[in-house]
Amino acid sequence: MPHARAADGTALFYSVEGSGPALLLIAGQSNSSRWWSRVRPAFAERFTTIVTDHRGTGASDKPDIPYSTRLFASDCVAVLDAAGVAKAHVYGTSMGGRIAQWLAASHGERVDRLVLGCTSPGGPHAIERSAEVRRSLAQADPMKARRALEELMYTPAYRGPFNTLGDPDMPPYARKRHLFASAEHDAWDVLPSITAPTLVVHGTDDVFNPAANAPLITERIPGARMHLIEGARHGYFEEFASVATPLVVDFLSR
Repeated sequence: MPHARAADGTALFYSVEGSGPALLLIAGQSNSSRWWSRVRPAFAERFTTIVTDHRGTGASDKPDIPYSTRLFASDCVAVLDAAGVAKAHVYGTSMGGRIAQWLAASHGERVDRLVLGCTSPGGPHAIERSAEVRRSLAQADPMKARRALEELMYTPAYRGPFNTLGDPDMPPYARKRHLFASAEHDAWDVLPSITAPTLVVHGTDDVFNPAANAPLITERIPGARMHLIEGARHGYFEEFASVATPLVVDFLSR
């Protein structure tokens, strides 16, 4: 299995599939590259797709050190280097969108077009999830907590697959490190420096990462455009793939 080597020596699993312009797909919090399993084949028909397991997940190393979305962005640069890719389109969803913000702001020369899905600018300007949502995820019964997560990610009509519910093999310390990294994210001040053409995508019914964050990001990034997917929740890119994937492909192909 190919691995990139981060600046601190952490080994990062990645894989490359497809042909065409390079497209880096960045997964959400506490998830491996499996996050993209359902939709990656469609992207690979048009793009050379690159996915990676975040440190702490999957086949990557799991150091017990502080994580941050900036660190994850530097990990993505190491993956691009290992894959021999100088510049790529970047599509990040949820925490992956937070990572993508730093990637585009701090390593703009590596980013062609940028798609930010179901994500947030973080910090005091962001719209936080409600106390009710937080309580539902903090239930002591793991099955009830999982069911709450399913309901936040998908509509009742969705029957699977469920690729976004977390890496079950993550060590507890790594899960906490991911949670802290996402919670501490704040890219508000650097969003205006992003020069890559940007599309912001969000489900209208997303309360896990409230949809009100989408216009905040759109207004903050020069020239960004926004698309809201009616009726979709946080896992819009998986459940509503028939809408979301062509939308993103069209934007990246311009």
